[in-house]
Amino acid sequence: MRVHIADHPLITHKLTVLRDKHTPSPTFRQLTEELVTLLAYEATRNVRVTPVQIETPVAQTMGVAIATPRPIVVPILRAGLGMLEGMTRLLPTAEVGFLGLVRDEETLQPVTYAERLPDDLSNRQCFVIDPMLATGGSLIAAIDYLFDRGAVDVTAVCLLGTPEGLAATEEATKGRDVTIVLGALDERLNEKGYIVPGLGDAGDRLYGLAH
Repeated sequence: MRVHIADHPLITHKLTVLRDKHTPSPTFRQLTEELVTLLAYEATRNVRVTPVQIETPVAQTMGVAIATPRPIVVPILRAGLGMLEGMTRLLPTAEVGFLGLVRDEETLQPVTYAERLPDDLSNRQCFVIDPMLATGGSLIAAIDYLFDRGAVDVTAVCLLGTPEGLAATEEATKGRDVTIVLGALDERLNEKGYIVPGLGDAGDRLYGLAH
């Protein structure tokens, strides 16, 4: 498993505003999209391309185009939806699938409640987007789901992660082509399974349901 932790002042700045509990939902949503687009540059570094010949106003030349089958972007519902626009802005030709996972607050284990994905993901590059890599349970379940359908490699883009989540994901994905791209690696999980210092419940903050 490869891990890339972004190290860029713009990313750190946007994360600082996201962490602030006084940041309103509209600002939180906008900054999330902007941050994901920045992270997506790193996440798509190894996206597959194919050579194409084009004609400029001056001469013919060779370039590249996104290869087929097209990559697929999979937001984990519901918080991952807040990252979708930022990801597809960079990969507008990608297909989009959906995977609904909710964490049981007692066991901290993921439960699948919805999915909308192709049955066959053979030879597909998949990009999973979810704001928080906390315990790793939801991400591991999503990665298993995609590989079971034939995906060849999976890249996960998360705003924040924890050492515990990374360790669990690495252990669960041995032998698979998995990359994790994080905006920051935070200190730890608390007793309730939330990231510290974190930014709270990303879904609630995205959609204005925080108390």
